[in-house]
Amino acid sequence: MSDTSLGHGHAWRPHATRSMTELLASMRFAIALLTVICIASVIGTVLKQHEPVTNYVNQFGPFWADLFLALKLNAVYSAWWFLLILAFLVVSTSLCIARHAPKYIADLRNYKENIREKSLQAFHHKATVPLAGEAPQAAAQRIGQLLVSGGWKVRLQQRPTPAGDGWMVAAKAGAANKLGYIAAHSAIVLVCLGGLLDGDLIVRAQMWFGGKTPYAGGGLIAEVKPEHRLSERNPTFRGNLVVAEGTQSATAILTQSDGVLLQELPFSVELKKFVVEHYSTGMPKLFASDIVIHDRATGKATPARVEVNHPVSYQGVEIYQSSFDDGGSEVKLHARPMVPGAQPFDVEGVIGGSTRLTHTGLGEAMTLEFTGLRVLNVENFGDAGAAGSGADVRKVDLRESIESRLGAGNKTVGKRELRNVGPSISYKLRDAAGQAREFHNFMLPVDTGDGQPVFLLGVRETPSEPLRYLRVPVDAEGGMDGFLRMRLALADPQQREQAVRRYAAVAVDGSRPELAAQLALSAGRALALFAGDVAATGAAADDGAGSGGRPRGGLQAISDFMEANVPEAERSRASEVLVRILNGALFELAQMTRERAGLAPLPQDESTRAFMTQAVLSLSDAQAYPAPLVFELRDFRQVQASVFQVARAPGKNVVYLGCALLILGVFAMLYVRDRRLWVWLAPEGGGARATMALSANRRTLDTDREFAQLRTQLLEAETETETAQPPHGGTP
Repeated sequence: MSDTSLGHGHAWRPHATRSMTELLASMRFAIALLTVICIASVIGTVLKQHEPVTNYVNQFGPFWADLFLALKLNAVYSAWWFLLILAFLVVSTSLCIARHAPKYIADLRNYKENIREKSLQAFHHKATVPLAGEAPQAAAQRIGQLLVSGGWKVRLQQRPTPAGDGWMVAAKAGAANKLGYIAAHSAIVLVCLGGLLDGDLIVRAQMWFGGKTPYAGGGLIAEVKPEHRLSERNPTFRGNLVVAEGTQSATAILTQSDGVLLQELPFSVELKKFVVEHYSTGMPKLFASDIVIHDRATGKATPARVEVNHPVSYQGVEIYQSSFDDGGSEVKLHARPMVPGAQPFDVEGVIGGSTRLTHTGLGEAMTLEFTGLRVLNVENFGDAGAAGSGADVRKVDLRESIESRLGAGNKTVGKRELRNVGPSISYKLRDAAGQAREFHNFMLPVDTGDGQPVFLLGVRETPSEPLRYLRVPVDAEGGMDGFLRMRLALADPQQREQAVRRYAAVAVDGSRPELAAQLALSAGRALALFAGDVAATGAAADDGAGSGGRPRGGLQAISDFMEANVPEAERSRASEVLVRILNGALFELAQMTRERAGLAPLPQDESTRAFMTQAVLSLSDAQAYPAPLVFELRDFRQVQASVFQVARAPGKNVVYLGCALLILGVFAMLYVRDRRLWVWLAPEGGGARATMALSANRRTLDTDREFAQLRTQLLEAETETETAQPPHGGTP
């Protein structure tokens, strides 16, 4: 019983091994693996790799972020399942080569001259021609020489027949077709092996078996423990090296999903100068870094210049210009109060640092974090909508609309007007609870095209949101003091009351005090609504307040009040009157603040009207500005830093070889036809009878023409050609 069971086991194992080998070596299995790899590569291209976990949570939400992390989609090319698929593809393709390459190589040496005459009658292209007066041997020699001169490889075989000796002429051409199959499949193996060598496989192996772990903390690089560092003898890696001007670094950072690994380099890179060249529009045209490479073993200093698409190679490590960053620029900011109680002050800092603020006007301390300095900001001020949308038939120009979409692929429909708007500062204000908002303020006023320059003050709650800008109009002195004085005065009930009295005295004749008092009452209510002071208006909580009774000012409060207290039929006329009163009271408020500052009154001209129009809109939007202070960039000293990508890629040459083999193999398989030709010369009536047949790996019109030419050149006679009917009733 045991013997029988053992025998079945031995019989089953070879069968299972053979089945597994057949599966791995099958073309369908390899194509399926390639399909999965292509899909995974698309995911790895669309989804940013090795980002912090919080970035995926902010972008996709907790559920999808957890799913992506569980499937390792944030690190597709180093995921275990991706590496496993690559390994299976290498094994599958290698088995295909091992199974078929010996047969193809043997077929290259074989002329198949032993084929029988009857077998020649089964070919699609065949012909039988009598050769009178020419012996078989002489005919074979002549035909063989003609074929050799035409690029064919020929072998002659003598065969005895009842009528005498016959000769078989066997020729072949296009053997590179089969070599193309071997080259193309070998290329897949080489590319996969090169990808495995240059990928994260070796780094992952050191993490799995060498005790290396990602570092998730902060602090100085010199304080990071050895278990988070990779040796300079690491055979393959790809990381980032950040070097500020005037400093040097010898430690690259390999970003992982749960931290970073530090890669020691056999040299240090010193950045002498980071060079940026710009076009006349302000767009950059060149990024380059003048560096000095210091060999840590010999101390030799080698100067070099790294440019985009022009890397520098040293000791097998490629240094690429990846990007640039701030290297610790020094900035000087001036805090401008946006709410009563806050005081202006100056603050200095370094990009990447922070400072604690106590005089915020809100009674609580905040932390100011300096996050970024941009010296150049190129924006598009072109009128993208100049051609109109096509809704108005008077604005439709069919010819211009068509021509604007024809021509080069980089042509845009809208007009582009690129302009450098100067430096900007980015910072964060973090409250005591740890919540932070990001701000982005421009140093210089920007003319957006309506004739009134404005200071742009950007803000957003989270990094995933776009920046929202408060447009502060430039006053007559070229700054934002005029607007800020109006903002603070608007929040003061006494100054509002004084401005209302001045407006009523100017707008109404002094002989009608009752009309002046009524106008003052309406102007006072409008100004209080605009300022968000609901208590001063005497209105209900929902007339000028936001959700939960929170005051809401600006033009939205005016609109809400009108909807709640004015019949719909009278709203249009009443709103015009109320807005006119509001503008007049705000103008007097602006004049009053200028007088207190010792400045001349604003003239009633076009520039003043443009300033007041933008000031009303900005004061309305400022109700939603979420900070008590605005930090204005006064001065800076820029320090640039280069971000280099350093890579040791031993598999690069393997991949290049694989790509070359793939190109040669594909061209050989597509454009080289493997052909075989046989001419059997049998003795007949003092001469010879020739039977010729041609086979090719692909039936094309070229094959038909070539057979006709060979029949004419080799057999030198016109005869009826017997052609087998093609399968399925096709025509020959």
